[in-house]
Amino acid sequence: MAKSVRGAGDAGKGEWLKVAELRAMAGAQDPHAKDVDNLTLRRFLRARGQDVGKASAMLLKSVAWRRDAVPGGVIPAERVRAELSNQMASMCGVDRTGRPVLLVLPAKHLSANRDMAGFKRYIIYLLDNICTRIPRGQEKFMCIVDLKGWGYANCDVRAYIAAIEIMQNYYPERLGKALMIHIPYLFMKAWKMVQPFIDTNTREKFMFIDDKKLGETLRRELDESQVPEVYGGKLTPVPLS
Repeated sequence: MAKSVRGAGDAGKGEWLKVAELRAMAGAQDPHAKDVDNLTLRRFLRARGQDVGKASAMLLKSVAWRRDAVPGGVIPAERVRAELSNQMASMCGVDRTGRPVLLVLPAKHLSANRDMAGFKRYIIYLLDNICTRIPRGQEKFMCIVDLKGWGYANCDVRAYIAAIEIMQNYYPERLGKALMIHIPYLFMKAWKMVQPFIDTNTREKFMFIDDKKLGETLRRELDESQVPEVYGGKLTPVPLS
């Protein structure tokens, strides 16, 4: 039996029994679902409020999507080279609970240059990379979304919706927290159009931080050694490559 995971919420015997039930139910419809590990099954189960039937439907959709979207099991960096060249995302250190931290700079995304198919590949590449950095004993990552410099040229509601739908539908219970910082007024108007597409569980993970409380918030979430240099810390973010 899989062990409970620190930081992800302890699982009781009843939950592991539901995991086994989920494996059997989904596996009966798609044999590939039987290859999914217990912790992933548990995340799907939790994302659907312990409802095995709903979790099975979500899992089956994810398995079929993954087979189509990532036929080789992994997206090579060469397939997202154009998106990587924008350096919109960087890997940082870890937060105080040990979750890896991702820094995203939406102002480096230009909506006029966006190819939706390529953008979706990039989001998958990004999520796969941050998830591989999640250490044993953790299941989630933290994200800092710095909107400094964001304006009309960067506004891309369709892309934001696509990214969030990929994350919440196919990477359930992976996002632990998203700190939204340096938020321009215009962005909140765009966010109102995105919100209806975000499920309640995911929406609650987005925290909008006032500029005056940024330093305090970062130091509450991160050790001084893990705060990026640009925010007065000591860590140098590494652009995703």
